Order: sequence, then structure tokens, then C-alpha cells
Amino acid sequence: MITGAADAPVVLAIRDGTAELLDAAELWGMDTYATQTAVRDLMGEPKARVACIGRAGENLVKMAAVLNDHGRAAGRTGLGAVMGSKKLKAIAVRGTGSVPVARPAELADIVREVGKASNEDIAAMSLRLAGTAGYWDMGLMYGDTPIRYFQEGEWDAASGLSGIRMVEEFQNRNRACYRCPIACGRETRAPAYGVDIVDGPEYETVGALGSLLMIDDLEAVIYAGHLCNIYGIDTISTGVTIALAFELAERSLLSPELEDGLELRYGNHQAVHALIPMIAERRGIGAHLADGNRRLAERLGVPELDATVNGLEVPMHDVRAFHGMAAVYALSPRGACHMQGDMYGVDIGQGPPLELGVEPGDRFEGSVAKGSMTARQMAWRGVYNALTLCQFQNPGPTRVLGALNAITGWDIDLDELLDIGRRGLALKRLINASRGVTPSDDRLPDLLTRRLDGPTEGRTPDVGALVAGAYQELGWDPVTGLPTPETCEELGLDL
Repeated sequence: MITGAADAPVVLAIRDGTAELLDAAELWGMDTYATQTAVRDLMGEPKARVACIGRAGENLVKMAAVLNDHGRAAGRTGLGAVMGSKKLKAIAVRGTGSVPVARPAELADIVREVGKASNEDIAAMSLRLAGTAGYWDMGLMYGDTPIRYFQEGEWDAASGLSGIRMVEEFQNRNRACYRCPIACGRETRAPAYGVDIVDGPEYETVGALGSLLMIDDLEAVIYAGHLCNIYGIDTISTGVTIALAFELAERSLLSPELEDGLELRYGNHQAVHALIPMIAERRGIGAHLADGNRRLAERLGVPELDATVNGLEVPMHDVRAFHGMAAVYALSPRGACHMQGDMYGVDIGQGPPLELGVEPGDRFEGSVAKGSMTARQMAWRGVYNALTLCQFQNPGPTRVLGALNAITGWDIDLDELLDIGRRGLALKRLINASRGVTPSDDRLPDLLTRRLDGPTEGRTPDVGALVAGAYQELGWDPVTGLPTPETCEELGLDL
């Protein structure tokens, strides 16, 4: 637990469980890549793993990320600003111990099964081939990929941002997290900008810095993602906030002084490249964008153009394409977040096996029953988040349960495992309620309730029915929006 704030920049260094604070004055101002190398040198531990902030975190930008493992990011909710507020430049860990396993032989058998399943899984193969951006063309087909600040349903030029094209023209190699059999990570390049190595971009980055801004130059999008990594800033929130600035400029709601001479217009990638460091350093118009989309909409008097749920910018999966995502965004504990329940994946057949009662269906269904199923998927992904499992690997609930029992020595069943996910959602709901969140906040921004032409066929989700179904499944009171006393007792929450 890290409390308080340091008087000057520090690094929290942990070696085999022993923690110390190191002087990081010389690291303050460094980009995230240079910081990771410098921290290892500072510790004298070349194998240390480092999580750090860049200029955005130092300047308390509300969308600042925490970067780790070269170009991976804990991107959402502004945790980089929390570290910056504590003058905590980085956390570095080096361990040489072993992880105890209760039943190693049993675990080894399950690991072999998981590896075999991954090698035969179509979704895993696609991720291995083209990374998360491999979903791009499918997303466009379904109308799932947002265009022009969530206001258009189709755009022919968007096909130029394809993940397949990225592989063919800009990819250096695949990259994998530790021991991962999928290797969905991309290392790309942007030679037009003098950059030989870029981490990513992922699907979300291509959408947020590409189609959302009407930019069809893939290399320019790759470079924009690289700038976000360097400065330590979330690509989703950055893209959505810049898109609002573009929309305001198009409507002549920004003064020339505020525009800083940048020509803030859809399709202008040069403006995006200029804005990212300005946001990270809170310079000029960047100071107005640094507090995020909702604050910008409030300051300019256009709350109807806010593209957030509970203050967090909407990701690149459109609720009009997969209506189950409406309940996910509305009820996500941290605001709009596609990682809290991937109903878009469920409805295209990439979800967990049917043993959870989560199965593919009509993507335009907005019923109470669909909301109930969405809640089960959210509870399942709550288990994934608690275990820090990657959502791109779906070995199935039985194997996940078997691995957990083999490691811990437990003997829980599938219902108990799903209750862990429900308990997590209930706890987070209670925490949010203690900080002022009410059922009236279980809603979508107006932008996502407008009908569009194209693949979504002019449809919008029935948020009320979907949320009601989720409440019912999770055991939450329809009036207070809180877990009922009976639910708390069932889940072992002694409140």
C-alpha cells in the first residue's frame, strides 16, 4: 500500500520482498522507454521489471497511463496521474524465489491442454497473425468500429487501417507476454517519422487515433500511438478527447486563440501529432484537453457531446453494433470499459463455452434476458481480472477452475468460482456508491443513443431493459442499485 507523497521524485525498488525508495530526481522528465532502462541501471538489476510514468503522469494529466514491459500500458483511468501526484516515477521489482504450487503434476497436465487448445483456436490464430488490429475489417463490417466521433456508421477509407495491411507494410515482428502461446503483440515501424521500433498499435489505438478522427493514414496512426507511449498517455481517452476538440472546431465552438493555430479538423494527423505532447505537458490547448473529454465538454458548454460513462471515455466498440455492450459500459465499475465484459466477442462466437450460460445470440437483442447473460459474462471476466488472466486466451471455465485448484490446493466448483466474480462486482459497486455513484449514472452518453446508417441498421440498445436484467442476475436492488442484503450474505460480504 503506497500512501502519502514523496517530497522529491523516487523509485520504489523491491528486491525479493524488500522495498526501498531510491532517488529519481534525474529520471523526472524522461520518457517511459528511457525510464525503464534507467531504473534497471539505478538498481543494478538488468532483469528487473519496471512500471513507470512519463511526462503525462508527472503533469497529472487525467488520462496518464502506467507503462511497463517496454510498450505495454495500464492505460485507463489515469493511474499515471496518481503516481505522478506521489512523485513516484516508477515501481521496479526483481524476484528470485519460486511460486509454490499445491499439485504441480495436475497443473502441468492442464497447461498442456491449454497450450493445445490455443494452437487450435481460430481466434487465437487470428491474434497471432495480425494482433488485435486483425479484428479491424470485421469491426467495420458489424459497425462496431466508431467513426467521426461516434457519429457515422460507415467510411470507405477506414479499410486502409486494416491490421492485415499493418502486418504487410509496417510490422517488424510479433511480441508475446511471458510464456504466452499466442503472441498477439506487434512491433511495427514508422519510417516516414524516423522511428524504427513502435510497440503496437492495438485495435483500440487504431480506432481512437484513426477512424474516430477520420484519419486514414496508417503510418500516421502508428506514430501517434508511439507518441502516446513515449509520453505515457492512454490512447483511447486521448483519441476520444481530441475527437471532441475536432468536433467543436468543426462547429466553430473553439476560438482561434484556443486552437493554437493547429487547424483542428477531422483528418488532420499533423494536429494530432502536435496535440499529444501538448496534452502531456499541459501546454496551450493541451491544458484544456488534459482533464479529459467530460471536462472539456463541460467547459465549452456542450454536455450533450460528452462521450464518457462515469467520466471514462468510451472505447472502440460501439453499443449500437452489439447491444450487450450497453450494459457492460453502463455498469462497468470504472466507467466505459470493454474489458469488463466482451459481449461483442460472445455474439460472434468467441466467448467462453456454454457451461456458464453465456452463448452467442442476436447482437441487436436488448432484452432483460440479454442483460442477465451480460452480467454473467461480466462476472466471468471479473474472475479473469482477479486472476490477471488475458482475455484473448479462452481455455474454458473447467480448465481455469482446474488450474486454480491445482495451484492453490482449493477444491471449489464452478458456481463458487463465478461467485468470486460476482463478489468483486458487488464490492466495487458498494465502493462506487460510497463515492456518489447512483443508478442514474447507469447510462450511456447521448452520442451513443443516436441512430446511424450502415451496418447497425439505425438501431440503438434498450439500456433500461439490459441494465434491469443485469441487476436481476447480480442480485442488485432495482431501486438503490446496490447488492441486496440477501446477495451480500450469499456472497459472504459482512457489511
